[in-house]
Amino acid sequence: MDADAPARGWARGLSTRPLRFPSWTDIWGQLRDEVTAQADRAFLWTPVAFGAGAAIYLGLKTEPPLWPCVAAALLAVAVAVGVARWGRHRSLAIAASLTAILVCGFCAGKLRTEMTAAPIVPAGIGVVPMDGWVVDVATPSEHGERLLIAPTWIAGLSPARTPKRVRIVVPPGDVLGPGSAIHVMALLDPPPGPAAPGAYDFARDAWFDGLGGVGLAMKPPQLVDLEPPPWRLQLGMAVNSLRWSLAEHLASDLRSLMGDHDGGAVGLAVTVATSHEDWLDPQSRDDLRGSGLAHMLAIAGLHTAAVSGFVFFALRFGIAAWPWLALRVNGKKAAALGGLIAVLIYLTLSGAHPPARRAAVTASVAFIAILLDRRAVSLHSLAIAALAILVIEPEVVISPGFEMSFCATASLVALAEIWPVRHRATDLPWYLASLQTARDWTIGMLMVSFVAGAATTPFSIQHFNRIANYGMFANLTADLLAGMALMPALTVAVLLQALGVSHAIIVPLLGLAGSAARGIVAIGHLFSNLPGAKLTISSAPTIALIISYLGIVFACLWRGRLRWIGVPLSCAVAFWPRPAPPVAWIASDGGDAALVIAGKAVALKPTGHAYAVETWAQRHAFDLPSDPVKAQAAIADCNRLHCAPIGTAKPAIAAWWTRRKPNAVALTDLCKTADILILKAAVPPPDACKRALVLGSDDFAKGGAAEVFHGGAGWRLVWSQPLRGERPWTAASGSGG
Repeated sequence: MDADAPARGWARGLSTRPLRFPSWTDIWGQLRDEVTAQADRAFLWTPVAFGAGAAIYLGLKTEPPLWPCVAAALLAVAVAVGVARWGRHRSLAIAASLTAILVCGFCAGKLRTEMTAAPIVPAGIGVVPMDGWVVDVATPSEHGERLLIAPTWIAGLSPARTPKRVRIVVPPGDVLGPGSAIHVMALLDPPPGPAAPGAYDFARDAWFDGLGGVGLAMKPPQLVDLEPPPWRLQLGMAVNSLRWSLAEHLASDLRSLMGDHDGGAVGLAVTVATSHEDWLDPQSRDDLRGSGLAHMLAIAGLHTAAVSGFVFFALRFGIAAWPWLALRVNGKKAAALGGLIAVLIYLTLSGAHPPARRAAVTASVAFIAILLDRRAVSLHSLAIAALAILVIEPEVVISPGFEMSFCATASLVALAEIWPVRHRATDLPWYLASLQTARDWTIGMLMVSFVAGAATTPFSIQHFNRIANYGMFANLTADLLAGMALMPALTVAVLLQALGVSHAIIVPLLGLAGSAARGIVAIGHLFSNLPGAKLTISSAPTIALIISYLGIVFACLWRGRLRWIGVPLSCAVAFWPRPAPPVAWIASDGGDAALVIAGKAVALKPTGHAYAVETWAQRHAFDLPSDPVKAQAAIADCNRLHCAPIGTAKPAIAAWWTRRKPNAVALTDLCKTADILILKAAVPPPDACKRALVLGSDDFAKGGAAEVFHGGAGWRLVWSQPLRGERPWTAASGSGG
């Protein structure tokens, strides 16, 4: 035998061509071809460009004048039109167009600010009597129910200075429904600014919502007679009165079926039907948030899709089941029209809050696409929906709800684009076909939950500072219950009730809805109480969020291999190095402070500015002490007038809480051991305070809330107001606490 035979046989299976690595010319050519191919997807970037312009406007530290913004937008549009018409390169025309859209987004933000301008309650107005109309019952707070009021008269304010809307907290049980004319004595303040530097700015959102004041009712509101309000206000109150009545009836019916121990089911069912959370207990609310199911509480994409999708498929099936009608009516378009009507009705019944409005626009675009014989679910449709929302409300570009909703939806549509389509065997036995279907559905649901969760994680970290480690599993089960049982049952029950159908027919539907709601709350409780259920992470610098945002968008919108560059960029928030955390915090009105002791935020007033302390601690991933009073007693001797530091905690913060002038001895004693003195009284500090940093009322009026950092030999303060700049909503912000 020839000794070389085996070698020759083995060699025949290999290529004889030498290995060739791609040259730089080949790589450059492939990149050029891929970039050129994106021209057909240029429209997908229009909402990104428009939103970037609006975000740049909102991020400014000073307010730009109106007319230069308008002129710049007109000029940019003119240049883009000229380049598109006479330019030789398509890429240059696309760049000019996107630049013009960016400038228009900037201009739209400015126009929106001017159009929503309304009076704001002046700081220091105090307790004043007020008459007005109850517009709606807002989401309750920890201290009681909230009423949204359209004031007709506020003592000490002229009609021109009276805000359009104020929101006050009333004691539990003292709620008067929408449409009530009331008189109330309330402690009013302008909308509060950030509780800490860089934290959520409620005053900015209040500006765009037309909310000019917040407060606390000192006594229960009383019914009075007032002049009839304008017709638009009457219409809004009539709709909200219908919603409130529906919520009351729904809660009563469900409670009669399920009893008092409903496990949070009644509150959740009422919330997803009308957006009123007044029947939802705090424990159920915390469980849903802790398990990653907080989206259940804000009527948005899931709820709107479940309701409109159920109506769409029910109508389409009904038409197909009636041959006479199916031959004369386009079932798909008729169902799309029904789904569109369902979206509008549900938007009205849910209160048309910002998340619901965004979801309604997205769903409406999908149904209109069906009516126009276009693809309903696509990145193109999503871009149209996003652009429509940004044109109407440019400020939502920096809201967590908008960021999370559209990034999650875009990621799922992009996943559908690259998901491989496999042809199934048609001759399999039924049990094997069933197993194959179950396998495909399981893999699909896991991928959907994973991709949507990954797309929203950067925003959960940055804005809410937590990750629900079991959120994917909680959402898999809870979303299925909501989409298949809770929302359809509520939809049919409310529709039949509106048509006057016998209550006996509605009861089984309410029972199904209640059982599904109870199951969802139970899922939330289970996954929020498992070991390691929540991971707390401090907020990253703003640049990290911008990089993550753009990384997600790039991965979704780009077609080709380069899209995978967006995946590591999207992780910027999670892995960006955090700067050294602060060692103390001081409230925006100088009415409270907190120190970091062994990783815990210990407040000097444990019952004072609890929400502000919690917000600050959450932002930096600090824990809260299990016994705040005991923890405070270990670092300071406090009463209602002052706080004196004890022990070795640094910085040693002393405080004189009131405007009443202290005697010289008391003030000297506070200064002896203090590194920082909060002095709200208008008195000159004694010589004993020379070594301490003294902060007075003027400092807080100018700077807002403050964080304290180690600064070499002393202490460095970072104030919230300079970070906000001088904008219309920063002029009269109230206390961040």
